[in-house]
Amino acid sequence: MDIYLERMELLIGKEGITRLKEACVMVIGVGGVGSYAAEALARSGIGTLILVDHDTIAPSNLNRQIHADFATIGQSKTAVMKKRIYTYRNDIQVICHDEFYCAQKQSLLFSEPVDFIVDAIDTVSAKLELIQYCLEHEIAFISSMGMANRWDPSQLQVSELMKTKDDPLAKVMRQQVRKRGIKGKIPVVCSRELPYVQRTVVDADGLTRKQKMPPASTPFVPSAAGLLCASQAVKHILSKIE
Repeated sequence: MDIYLERMELLIGKEGITRLKEACVMVIGVGGVGSYAAEALARSGIGTLILVDHDTIAPSNLNRQIHADFATIGQSKTAVMKKRIYTYRNDIQVICHDEFYCAQKQSLLFSEPVDFIVDAIDTVSAKLELIQYCLEHEIAFISSMGMANRWDPSQLQVSELMKTKDDPLAKVMRQQVRKRGIKGKIPVVCSRELPYVQRTVVDADGLTRKQKMPPASTPFVPSAAGLLCASQAVKHILSKIE
């Protein structure tokens, strides 16, 4: 029994541990949700982890991203996450793609089989492209909806996109899914909590509304969403044991 996985093995058995070590999970978006998902997947015993994100760590990330600290500001989110994982795992392969997800990158990202995808992207168009790709290629996934402007992690749940409510991001996603004619069930992690409306101008010179009035965010909800996404990945992989 591997010491670092002995408590997992007590729950899922040797066969479960073996299956997780053979599995490959991709996390797209290594921010507030994705960094915690990657952390939990690595600590669960996943054998190959693919991290996709072109962003770097900013001072504003310090309150909610597990790989963000004073020493990592300005560094690649994927590279920092990989380095962190290697401090407690020496039997995992972490593959980094410093890319923003888009349809043009699909041939690169999916050159090898992937067992599960955690969608922690915060751009609607990219989320739609990823979801459509997963459905068309029968790749299991979970998509994180809006986690900003919320306080209560106990309000999180796993649902289907078309059954969500009180989530502005999910509302836009539902509209776009219908408009694009995307077919199939779309599993999501979402919150039942009504979001706070953030209207404080942080950067009057910002080029976008998000830059001018960035969403509020706590350490609680994004991290809990990431853990919930990771649990869905592990649950799916273990369900394939014959």
